[in-house]
Amino acid sequence: MDFLKKHYEKVLLGAVLLGLAVAVGFLFFKIASEKAELARKEAELRSPKVNPLPPLNLSPYAAVLQRLGTPAILDLSAPHKLFNPMPWQKTPDGRLIRVDANSIGPRAVVVTKINELHLELALDNVSVEDSAPKFVIGVKREAAPNPKDRRKTERYCKVGDKNDVFMLKQFRGPPDNPTNVVVVLNDTHEEAVITNGSNKLKPGFQRIDGYTADLKYPPENKTWLNRRANMPPPLAFNAEEYDIVSISNIEVVLRAKSNQKKWSIAYHSPD
Repeated sequence: MDFLKKHYEKVLLGAVLLGLAVAVGFLFFKIASEKAELARKEAELRSPKVNPLPPLNLSPYAAVLQRLGTPAILDLSAPHKLFNPMPWQKTPDGRLIRVDANSIGPRAVVVTKINELHLELALDNVSVEDSAPKFVIGVKREAAPNPKDRRKTERYCKVGDKNDVFMLKQFRGPPDNPTNVVVVLNDTHEEAVITNGSNKLKPGFQRIDGYTADLKYPPENKTWLNRRANMPPPLAFNAEEYDIVSISNIEVVLRAKSNQKKWSIAYHSPD
């Protein structure tokens, strides 16, 4: 105890120096640790870990580019009225109608009816002379261009004879009362079987050779009945004349006399 009392200053100073020595030693380790931490942070800052970006959705921009690649078409023709004012016209009965391609002119023509024109052949009579039968065949050509050729006329012929309409090829059945006769038509070279008039199930022979049409033009209250193709006079309406070029069971074709332009007018059957 006396030693401590006499040398306590030295003991205290030694303890302090020992503490300082430990602190200095600890500083070396701390400095080394701090340097390592700083180096790690510096490395992270210099070469940071970057996550890849998600793929971009470019579909809206692609759609815009596609629209830009399609040129815009501005159509100011009919039926737009901005630069095409709609004129109106008064009909003979006082009605007002729009003056457009569907209200006046050929497109306003209406086909009200289409009628068939037939070639009709009938076995009217038969007589036997010297065992060779002679046939009387009635001919009616409703589509003939000349009106006088449309009424029924008769042809007298034997097997093998030829006239302006047909050639008599053969007959079937007894000579004085055959069930039918077979002829070859001159225009189509087809065989036509003409049944005897006593056969009520199928008398004679009939073929469609053409059509007539009934037409009307409402804007001028005009009507044409039983008109044929290329039949004069032409149809006159809307200050123009039109010829009927052809008629079928579904349409009528008109042709303007001024410029030869054609229009097809469809027939809508009421059935």
